[in-house]
Amino acid sequence: MTATPEASRIGILFILVGMFFISVNDMLIKALSGEYPLHQIVFARSSIGIVFSVVILQLEGGWHLLRTAHPGLHVLRAVLVVFANSAFYAAIVVMPLATANAIYFVSPLIVTLLSIPVLGEIVGPRRIAAIVVGFGGVLLMIIPQMTAAEGAVGWAVLLPIMAASGYAGMAVLTRKLGQTSRASALAIYLQMAFLVVSMMFFMVAGDGRFVDGASNPSMTFLLRAWIWPTTADLWPMLGLGLLSAAVGYSMSQAYRLTRASVVAPFEYSLLIFALFWGWTIFGEWPRASVFAGAAVIISAGIYIFLRENKPRSVRRV
Repeated sequence: MTATPEASRIGILFILVGMFFISVNDMLIKALSGEYPLHQIVFARSSIGIVFSVVILQLEGGWHLLRTAHPGLHVLRAVLVVFANSAFYAAIVVMPLATANAIYFVSPLIVTLLSIPVLGEIVGPRRIAAIVVGFGGVLLMIIPQMTAAEGAVGWAVLLPIMAASGYAGMAVLTRKLGQTSRASALAIYLQMAFLVVSMMFFMVAGDGRFVDGASNPSMTFLLRAWIWPTTADLWPMLGLGLLSAAVGYSMSQAYRLTRASVVAPFEYSLLIFALFWGWTIFGEWPRASVFAGAAVIISAGIYIFLRENKPRSVRRV
């Protein structure tokens, strides 16, 4: 399916809106991470989010839109999203929001790579070279985070890369499945996956039985016992539910309207939002190496975007 210029513009708008919603979502989860376990926050968010998603589903056509000829791919997509979210949220507990997002920016490069076997898109050697350069930018960011004596986060710096890999797989599958599934249906499948996984975590670790042996803050966030939210925290959790529905719809709509390689570079706008929230809410500012690495990755992504959108008559590679 070839996207029209109008569809591409709308897809880009949806990705920008989705990035803003994601930044607010990340900020709220980081703010709540000191008191609640991740699986409780996810359960509360998805319980509310699925209600909004069902409303959108009804507006788009009704329950029959949930029927699919590719249940296995939907399950795989949901697993990838749950994995990506869990890894990323565990990362923001131990590092600035902007740092985690800057490392996570490798995801559009992975999207471009995966679009070759999954979507059958053509990626020439120059764009492959740009991807290699982008991965060099990742190394520029993570090595100081792993080795510096002050503020080093150790192995946890790999969590955003793991999250990016899972997200990239989800993105290309969204593009593939979006040809036959509506954005609201895709969003509901994800909300259902989050609910199932969070309940499984609750049954295994919801009483906090494993948290005493966890020395890393990321593991503590994953294994902490469930507690009843305070009245003040109920509003952020309600907001997370609304954001979850908005993010799921926006991202699904963006990737189903146009090619993954077109919209993916616009995800870099997330760094601006993450810098703002990290600085104003948490007093965070990334290392200079993070900005340098992010500049390399963003430059590689922009190059890939420009090559992708050259007319085929003048594109040689």
